Amino acid sequence: MNWSTYIKDYQSYLKIERGLSKNTVENYTLDIEKLCLFLEENKIEVSPIKIKEETLQNFIYEISKNVNPRSQSRIISGLKSFFSYLIFEDYRADNPLELIESPKLGRKLPDTLSLEEIDFLIAAIDLSTPEGERNKAILETLYSCGLRVSELINLKLSDLFFDEGFIKVTGKGNKQRFVPIGRGTQVIIERYVQHTRGFLAIKKGQEDTLFLNRRGNFLTRAMIFTIIKNLAVNCGIAKNISPHTLRHSFATHLLENGADLRSIQLMLGHESITTTEIYVHLDRKFLTEVVSKFHPRKG
Repeated sequence: MNWSTYIKDYQSYLKIERGLSKNTVENYTLDIEKLCLFLEENKIEVSPIKIKEETLQNFIYEISKNVNPRSQSRIISGLKSFFSYLIFEDYRADNPLELIESPKLGRKLPDTLSLEEIDFLIAAIDLSTPEGERNKAILETLYSCGLRVSELINLKLSDLFFDEGFIKVTGKGNKQRFVPIGRGTQVIIERYVQHTRGFLAIKKGQEDTLFLNRRGNFLTRAMIFTIIKNLAVNCGIAKNISPHTLRHSFATHLLENGADLRSIQLMLGHESITTTEIYVHLDRKFLTEVVSKFHPRKG
């Protein structure tokens, strides 16, 4: 078998066996394709079964010239996963990346917005247009529920359980969770559904999709990024803002107002609490104040 055949089998494994999203599968595939391009450019003819550690070390050295340590680490991790799959399927007995270490990374703290900045961002939306009503509902949902952008664009009308005060969110690996949603955000979504969405010519297959473009089709991840970036520019907010910024702000503000990490973990849909713990490091001043206020040895 050639590389493309192994890659197709690997893609099926990621989708069916591991239940990963299309976007995640594409990212894993891209890592392998970078290796294939390196082999082609250097006229190295070798299969995934026969490739040696030395060749992979040369590949890692080459990519390190052009990508930052974080991207390099992600590529190494993706390739390790691919070769682990080949071992799992008995195609080869060893992982040639076993001894190749990823570069050491500092913990990257996410940008956050203050409540005032979020209010400022939302207030900048032009509500005189149908898209404005939709965009306000999008930003309120991202911030009020802490959703990933992929979770937002896949949100369905049938996922809204407003009477119970929850929405059903489908996260990574198609894992579902229920996230609380406040009445204020519910009202904004209801207004969008009645005043904007209800007048669209909805494309076949999108009848249950909550957020739609003006042509009645689903929104892309890129469109959500563009909406938020443009709003930030209009507001003059200099921070590097993305949909994830609102998710980070959701978690940070919960923490600052006394929510426990376990509750935040459940609402964010993190598999491990260590992922959630990054938010603990966001505001050291706040943590100092907590100790000063509540610890018996505060004096």
